[in-house]
Amino acid sequence: MTVYDIITQMVTSFIGSLGFALMFGMRRRHLMIASLGGMLSWGIYLAVLSVRESVFFAVLAASAFSMIYAEFMARLRKCPATLFIIIAIIPLVPGSSLYYAMSYAVSGDMINAGYHAHQTVIWVLAISAGISFVTAIRELRTRK
Repeated sequence: MTVYDIITQMVTSFIGSLGFALMFGMRRRHLMIASLGGMLSWGIYLAVLSVRESVFFAVLAASAFSMIYAEFMARLRKCPATLFIIIAIIPLVPGSSLYYAMSYAVSGDMINAGYHAHQTVIWVLAISAGISFVTAIRELRTRK
């Protein structure tokens, strides 16, 4: 992957996150910070994927980072972390694999549908595991 590809992906992840933030009606003062979280989460995904060729581990690391980022920004901005985590994980949502799974299933190609459904499940489990891991650590720390 070239530097141009990485920069393009980072910029488009920022723009995509910003688009969803606008669509969800996020307040203007949070737009750039939330969109930056989406861009950084995609950057973490790319960085981990370049070191370790495991999509599950890369998405897990990126979603865990997204949750840490959301918690930090929520405290800094004095608002719920949900505002930031939703926007930060937008670039990680497995839209293409879900689309292809459904498309192949409708056309009757169950082998390809199964493959893409499997990829979708891997991404979804990694996202939820990363968020759950950080949330569990935070809960354990605050209960002491």
